[in-house]
Amino acid sequence: MHRWREAGVDDPASQTLLAEYFASRAESFPASMGEYRPVWPTPSQFASDDGLFLIVENDGVDVGCGGIRRLSPTRFEVKHLWVQPSARGTGLGRRLLAELESRARTRGADELVLDTNESQAAAAALYRNTGYVDIEPYNDNVNANVWLRKVL
Repeated sequence: MHRWREAGVDDPASQTLLAEYFASRAESFPASMGEYRPVWPTPSQFASDDGLFLIVENDGVDVGCGGIRRLSPTRFEVKHLWVQPSARGTGLGRRLLAELESRARTRGADELVLDTNESQAAAAALYRNTGYVDIEPYNDNVNANVWLRKVL
């Protein structure tokens, strides 16, 4: 059985999961785009009404994470959505995304945006299958080549 736990991005469990996430991204990053450059989140980006960071526990074991952060009064960004390989294929990523969307709504969001890379095919498919559509770049993330938006 899984459960969500809010944690700061500086929490040791968050740091462990984020390190796994960044290592996974670096492994699959396209050589044509150069070297993957992780950008570690700062605690203030995911705190209070301006955002949150969730850890996913499955039977007491941390298996995933993800966060939302406010970009404008009604626009939030999904960041660092990740599920460990051992927990993939169970629908956990989809449930985590739905939980982040729900929590963004309670904070006043009417849209969510995110960036990813085409090398993250499973992630892009998840986003598109849950209502995200391609948009023009909204940031200058050097690791991204896909930008998506969902109206809530």
